[in-house]
Amino acid sequence: MRNTKPISTIMSTNIITLKKDDELETAELLFKRHKIRHIPVVKNEAIIGMLSYTDLLRISFADAVDETETEIETLVYNMFTIEQVMAKNVITVSSDASIKDVALILAQKEFHALPVVDDDRLVGIVTTTDLINYLLKEL
Repeated sequence: MRNTKPISTIMSTNIITLKKDDELETAELLFKRHKIRHIPVVKNEAIIGMLSYTDLLRISFADAVDETETEIETLVYNMFTIEQVMAKNVITVSSDASIKDVALILAQKEFHALPVVDDDRLVGIVTTTDLINYLLKEL
């Protein structure tokens, strides 16, 4: 297994993003529709935060109410903005960072996704799932 391979070989480049002024309901819809757990928040092409599905669940009853009941969620979502809920001090990596270095960062931190940024522009996202899938192929 080559541990100097760049993260660009396994990162996702089809990135779903949000803007800080988007609605939290929009975020929930994107999480569910695309079956993802992390969405970078951008201003133009620069990352300004990261919203995780866990962040959203902390402030809502998203999975605790019936699918047809949206009143509670809407009320809670109207009390917060994406900017208030997102993580702001986001650690990023460049596309030429090694898979090993990225794995070390994810192993030491309490999050499960890293935005990949080149020249202040979001170019990808890498998750613990991407790393596990890579390891499964290599082993």
